[in-house]
Amino acid sequence: MTAQAQSKDPAAFQAQVWAASCMACHGPDGRAEGTGLAIGGRPAKDLLGKLLGYKSGQLKGTIMHQHAKGYSDEELSRIADHFSALK
Repeated sequence: MTAQAQSKDPAAFQAQVWAASCMACHGPDGRAEGTGLAIGGRPAKDLLGKLLGYKSGQLKGTIMHQHAKGYSDEELSRIADHFSALK
């Protein structure tokens, strides 16, 4: 994303910044290979459901529950939308 595009849509840029921390496990653009952790291009509704499940404790994980708790539901929705748009 160019600096010019960032300044035109600061909300999208903020979601991209939040999503950057996901790359350690989920790979660039959410496309981890060979791990089953690919999230890029998946439906936003599915991604948000998982994120909210981790946040609430309904889903168990090694680290996801901690990551999800650090964001509001709205922020998690924006992160899910970001990864969903990566086709």
